[in-house]
Amino acid sequence: MTQQQQDDLRAALAEGRTSLGIELGSTRIKACLVGPDHAPVASGSHEWENQLVDGVWTYSLDAVWAGLQEAVATLLADVEQRYGVRPTTFGGLGVSAMMHGYLAFDADGELLVPFRTWRNTSTGRAAGELTDLLGFNIPLRWSIAHYYQAVLDHEAHVPQVDFVTTLAGYVHWRLTGRRVLGVGDASGMFPIDPATRDYDRGMVAQFDEHVASRRPGLRLTDLLPEVLVAGADAGTLTAEGAALLDPTGTLPAGIPLCPPEGDAGTGMVATHSVAPRTGNVSAGTSIFAMVVLEKPLARVHHELDVVTTPAGDLVAMVHCNNGASELNAWAGLFGQFATGLGATASADDVFGTLFRAALEGDADGGGLLAYNYLSGEPITGLDEGRPLVVRTPDSRLTLANFMRTQIYSAFGTLSLGMQVLAGEGVAIDTMFAHGGMFRTAGVAQRLLAAAIDAPVAVGETAAEGGAWGIAVLAAYRAAGDGLSLDEYLGTRVFGAAELDVAEPDAADVAGYATFLDRYRAGLAVERAATAAL
Repeated sequence: MTQQQQDDLRAALAEGRTSLGIELGSTRIKACLVGPDHAPVASGSHEWENQLVDGVWTYSLDAVWAGLQEAVATLLADVEQRYGVRPTTFGGLGVSAMMHGYLAFDADGELLVPFRTWRNTSTGRAAGELTDLLGFNIPLRWSIAHYYQAVLDHEAHVPQVDFVTTLAGYVHWRLTGRRVLGVGDASGMFPIDPATRDYDRGMVAQFDEHVASRRPGLRLTDLLPEVLVAGADAGTLTAEGAALLDPTGTLPAGIPLCPPEGDAGTGMVATHSVAPRTGNVSAGTSIFAMVVLEKPLARVHHELDVVTTPAGDLVAMVHCNNGASELNAWAGLFGQFATGLGATASADDVFGTLFRAALEGDADGGGLLAYNYLSGEPITGLDEGRPLVVRTPDSRLTLANFMRTQIYSAFGTLSLGMQVLAGEGVAIDTMFAHGGMFRTAGVAQRLLAAAIDAPVAVGETAAEGGAWGIAVLAAYRAAGDGLSLDEYLGTRVFGAAELDVAEPDAADVAGYATFLDRYRAGLAVERAATAAL
C-alpha cells in the first residue's frame, strides 16, 4: 500500500466511509471492517462453543453479547494498531449468523426457552408432517419445524409465544428495535415465494388451518419477522443497541443496518454466487453447498433445502450438520504430539502440514474410511453421530492417506446430496469455495473438485467468509444506487478479483468415487456405533 493509499484509508476510517460486518458462526464470532473498495482492512473475533444442556444444543444470550462485544472491541483495537485511527462510526453495519433454529419470545421480549440451534434434530415428527402437508421439504433444523414440534409436544411456553426469530434476527432486533429478517435467512424459517420475496401465502394458510385445532386463532405471520430483500432499509442503530455492541460508548446511534442474513446468504455474497448456474460451498462446523436455480426443482427431496439468495432467488441447498470440527480435533491432537516432541508449531502450521500431506496420499485414501459425525446427519438418516476411523487389515495407513480420508470424509455427505441435484438436471458452471478449510492453498479445493466433479474456484477473500459477506451487504445497503445485487457484486466488488480455479483431476475423481462407495457401505458401521455407544 502506497503512502497516498494509507492516507486515503485513514481518512475513510475517520470519516466513517466503511462498513462493518459481524457474523456469529458456530465456533467463532467474527467482525470484519471493509473500506470504500470493499477490501478488508481490519478484523476482530471471539471464540465460543455451543453447549449441550438438558439434551439441547444451545448458546446463552449472555454469551452472544459477550462475544459480540469482544469481537467489536478487538476490531477497533486492530484498526487503531494498524492505522493509528480509532473509528467512531461506520457507514453501514450488518449482522449475520448461523441459520434456522428457534428463539421464541413473549410479549415482553423475554426468551421463553433456551435457544435451540440448527444442530438439534429432535423435530422429526413436525418436519415430516409439514413436508407432507406443504409438498415442500421442511428440514429438521428449520424454525417452523421447531415451533410446530413444540406445539405437538404441548410445551408449556407455546401459548406465550409472541415472536420467533433466528439468531441474526434476534441480534438485529436488539440493535435496531425492528423485527425484520433478510429473505435468505427467512427462507430457513418458512418457505418463501420467489414471486413475492415473502413467506408463501398459500403455505402459511395451510399451516394456520392445520394447527387450528391445537392453536385456535393462530396467525403464523404474526409470529415471524418481516421479510426484507438485500438493499432494503432495515433500520438504524439505536443508543441502546450501540451500548450493547460497544459498552465504552465509542459508537453512536444512527448507523444504518442492512437486513440481517444467514451464513448461507453471506457465503453466496462472499463468493459472488447469486446468479443462476453459480454455487458455493461453505465449510465450517457444518458444511453446505448452495446452487442458484434456473427453475424450481421437479420433486421434493429430503436431501435438499430450497432457500433463497439475499435478493430472493431460489437456491437448492445441500446442508450437512458435520463439517470441519473433526478435522480440527485431529489437528489439535497432532499439535499436542508436536509439542510433546519439543517442537513449536502454530495451529496454522499444523493444519498446513497435515493438509499438504493429503496430496501425497492414494487417490482413494488407501482403503481407509472415516466419518466426521459429531452429531446427527439427516441426509444419511442418522439422528446421532459417532466420529469413526475404520480400516481393513490390508489398508495403507499413512499420514497422507489418513489426512486425505479425513478431508474426503468432510465432503462425503455433501457429495451424496450433490448427486441428487445432478439427478434433477441442475447445471453448475463453477462452484466457489470459502471458509477456513480453504486457507491452505490448493488442498481442500482440489479434493472438493474431485468430490463434486466440477471446477472449484477460491478467491482472495475465501478465508474471510461470511463476516466479509455481510459487510459487503451493509455497503450495498448504504450505496442505494439502484443496481441489482448481482450487478453490484460484479461491477463494484469482484470486477478485478483474482480467482484460483481447480479443475477436477481424473485420478482424484476416480479415487473419490471408490472412497464414496466405501463410505455408503460403511454407513452400516456408523449406525451400529450409534446404537452401541
